[in-house]
Parts: sequence; structure tokens; C-alpha cells
Amino acid sequence: MEQFQFEKMDSFSNENGEKTTRFCLAGLEQSQGITIGNALRRVLLTDLMGTAITAVRIYGVNHEYGTIPGVREDVLEILLNLKQIKFHGTCSDPVLITLEIEGPYLLTAVDITVPSNLNVINTKQYIATISEQTKLKLELQIESGCGYRLVTDELHRDSGTFLNIDAIFTPVKNVSYKVLDLYRFDEKLLEDLVLEITTDGSLNPKDALIQAANILQNMFGSLTVGEPKALKQTTTISSRQILIEELQLSVRAYNCLKRANIRTIDDLTQYSIKELKELKNFGQKSANEVIQKLQDRFDIRLN
Repeated sequence: MEQFQFEKMDSFSNENGEKTTRFCLAGLEQSQGITIGNALRRVLLTDLMGTAITAVRIYGVNHEYGTIPGVREDVLEILLNLKQIKFHGTCSDPVLITLEIEGPYLLTAVDITVPSNLNVINTKQYIATISEQTKLKLELQIESGCGYRLVTDELHRDSGTFLNIDAIFTPVKNVSYKVLDLYRFDEKLLEDLVLEITTDGSLNPKDALIQAANILQNMFGSLTVGEPKALKQTTTISSRQILIEELQLSVRAYNCLKRANIRTIDDLTQYSIKELKELKNFGQKSANEVIQKLQDRFDIRLN
């Protein structure tokens, strides 16, 4: 089997700690570039594990629209600041971190003490300013997950005294790709795929690409194609309790059956063709319709 290998083209990072790397996959056959590029982009953005603060309990605060005496920021601003904190590593279970600060104090991410399997990346991330003679107690809930998790009404109900935060788990900020012009090599049309990955700094773009490739390999490696099954025979046996609505009959035929208290396929098969025709307002045309639908959908033939 032919092996594909990405080559690193260039790499850089910005003042926010975000890392960007461009990779090139050369020698692809026509249309393979867009197939591989699109699959990798989707996995990179949605399936990689990351860690984020998902909820916070601020003692003395009941909702996110309140204020805290002696703290410059309101509750919503504090939540938004906490949302920007980035972590390296993952945790299998939610982690609770307690912060107790007495002012005057400038609270930043460096004050968060995490377990050994986690590291705070942007330690200078600002959280809040606490004035003199003010005590602030926070309890942070840290979780690992994939993609994004928006706060829903159900989460609000289940969170108790915690204030939920929209969690951005994915370490990948952006992924773009382009397929370069085709060119000839040994009488074949080939193309190059250029993939650009930007992460938040908690994961190296190369490691992100390796993880995404492994996810795709495992996904496609587990795909199987089974032998065709005798669907009609199985359906015939199990279809008896299905409602007659599944036949998608005309309004006239359907209403006639309902008036006769025929509600399921099992009810319908108790009738012969002659008995169906004897139903009130149920003529030859309606009988033919029912006979054909039973045969086409469930391979059932009336006597």
C-alpha cells in the first residue's frame, strides 16, 4: 500500500502563544488532495481532546449578571476571562480547584494550581482585580472533551450553585488547505496538498496532525462490508405490529380501514381480498392499492 507522508514547510507563533505550521503532502493523484484535506480538517476541528474550565462557583454569587463588592470586574467579565485560560494535558474526570484570594490582589491564571497531569499555558491571563479588605473565593471545574460545549438550559438546571461556561475544548483554532495545480510526472497527473494548522499553543500542530491521522486510520480501518441479508423475509416476520400508516395509502383507503378498526398490518392480514372489498366504500381500486402496497413494502400477499 502506498504511504503518504506530510513534510513540514514552515512554522511560526504569535504573541498570544498560538502556533501555526504549514505541511505539504506531495504526489497525490487527481482529486485525492481535496478528499484528504477535507477529512483531516473536520477531524482536527472537532475530534481532538482538549481541556477547559467548564464551570465556576463564586461564593456569595447566585447568577452571572451580578457584581461582587470590592472586585473591579462583574461576574460576567470574570467568566469570560476564565474562558480564555488554556491548559496542556487532559484529565479523565472533572477536577475542582479552589482559589481563596484576599485583596489587594491582581488575580491571574498563574494563581491556579492544577494537578501534575495538567499545565496552565497562558499564566499571565488576567482574571480580576480585588481591592483592599476584600476576600474572593472561587471554585473552578476543569474538564477534558472534544470540540465545543455550549451552555444549555439542562446544564443550568443540573449545575446547582455553579455557573456554567461555554467550553472550548479543541486545541485547534483554525485549519485551512489548498490543492496546488496539477502537473505531469511519468505520464500521470499529480497534485500537492498544502495544509495549514493553527493551535492555541496547548498542542503542537505536528502532534495535532498525527492525532487526526490516527483517528482517521482507526475509523476507516474498522469499516466492514457485510453480506447482503434477506431483508424482506425478516421484515415480513417483524412487520405484523406496524401501523397501517406505514403503507402510505390514499385518504379514501386509509379512512375505510380505520372505520373498520384495522389499525396494524396484523389486523389487515386477517382479511381476505373478498372481505376487504365488502368493507363500506372500499371498492376494487382501494383493494388493488392495499394489495400492491402490502406486497411491495412487506412481501405480504392476501388470499
